[in-house]
Amino acid sequence: MAFDRALMQSFLDGRFQRRFGAGSCLWRFYGWEPFAVTIGYNQDISTIDGQRCRQEGIDVVRRPTGGRAVFHADEFTYSFLAETEERNALIYRMVHEMIMLALQELGIRSEFCRSTPGESRSKGSPVTCFTASARYELQVNGRKLVGSAQRRSRNILLQHGSLPLTGKHKDIARLVASPDESEDRAIRVEMERKTVSLQELLGYIPPYGMLAELMRQASFLQSGIGMTMLDYGDLEALLQTAAAPSTS
Repeated sequence: MAFDRALMQSFLDGRFQRRFGAGSCLWRFYGWEPFAVTIGYNQDISTIDGQRCRQEGIDVVRRPTGGRAVFHADEFTYSFLAETEERNALIYRMVHEMIMLALQELGIRSEFCRSTPGESRSKGSPVTCFTASARYELQVNGRKLVGSAQRRSRNILLQHGSLPLTGKHKDIARLVASPDESEDRAIRVEMERKTVSLQELLGYIPPYGMLAELMRQASFLQSGIGMTMLDYGDLEALLQTAAAPSTS
């Protein structure tokens, strides 16, 4: 999450555009080691059982975006950054359309969730992200597969999200600070009913490299523009450069 914040700042101060050109956007794909619970920007951290997380070596991190808690374990995580004046909802749909194209190559026919962000907040657990669905997030047979969140600062938009590889994300039920075990069980039942993972759909776990390549191919199918592949060192070097001079 800190790396996404730093990358967003590189867009805001012009370093990214100066290095890669105006109009360039950034996709980043990554996983988690150690596992972590992230909470939304405005979420109360006391809703998570910090002691249990510490005992199990699970980090607890606040996201720069909104939404509810997510347990990042066995998952394929993406972030997307762009300088754009397009409406947030349009970018939200575009990003998920690209992920939908990638999933099709695995034989998965996903569809958009129909609820709006305002509706989703009134349904499901008030703590966990995957038990609520926002419009344009992806589901398969009514069960949420991809959850995302956004943050905009001026004309810079950050969107990131989670694609669970296994059902490990459902363990958020035992990491929530709850008064009794019955609430934990209720959240677990809700997670089982409303969410799904790639392993459950496919019977196997696609390799990380395969998923990254499918995303690259989907980007070209969607936009006709090829991705320039960067590695972690390229992004670190970018963040170490001086910010562009202010024009104000």
